[in-house]
Amino acid sequence: MNAEDLIADRTPLPEAITGRLREQLVFLAEVDKLKTVLRQSPLAAAERRENDAEHSWHLALMVPLLAEHSDEPIDVGRTIELVVLHDLVEIYAGDTPLYDDAGRVDQQQREEAAADRLFGLLPADQRDRFRARWDEFESRGTPEARFAKAVDRVQPLLLNWLARGGTWRTPGVTAETVRARKAVIGEASAPLWDAARALIDEGERRGWVES
Repeated sequence: MNAEDLIADRTPLPEAITGRLREQLVFLAEVDKLKTVLRQSPLAAAERRENDAEHSWHLALMVPLLAEHSDEPIDVGRTIELVVLHDLVEIYAGDTPLYDDAGRVDQQQREEAAADRLFGLLPADQRDRFRARWDEFESRGTPEARFAKAVDRVQPLLLNWLARGGTWRTPGVTAETVRARKAVIGEASAPLWDAARALIDEGERRGWVES
């Protein structure tokens, strides 16, 4: 089966399912691919890497749990939408690890093309809404987007701490590199940024990330 094929093409839906609902079900089938996209972050509970769907679930839980630490009031429901949508483009664009400088060069271009393709499967109104939410996350122009980005940075930080290094041990990565790439947390939440720096600082002291 060609990688360009839709999941729904492999076992087509009954012809009795038509119109808007058919488009929505085709989209839901396609995003099942998110479960196959591996990230670099290690799981805390098992000896394997997490996948994008697991990451998205964790973020969706973190938003209502940690919303009280946002520096600005946020709409929790809208923020959950942002975190569950933002990684869907990796179905086509692939995961770009935070410390992969070469992969980051064309990341935006790859992900925008993927967003056009994936959200284009939806009915027009939902296509436009979901794409707008994805763009909102990327631009960080709202309190919700800034907080969504913050928890997206906190989650792998916590996993790396629990793994006693994890991706912090990537060749060339230092504690200062980690601080620089995680600084965006501070745009949304002073308490979360304080906690993040405490994890990085202690990880550096323990030798889990190079100084």
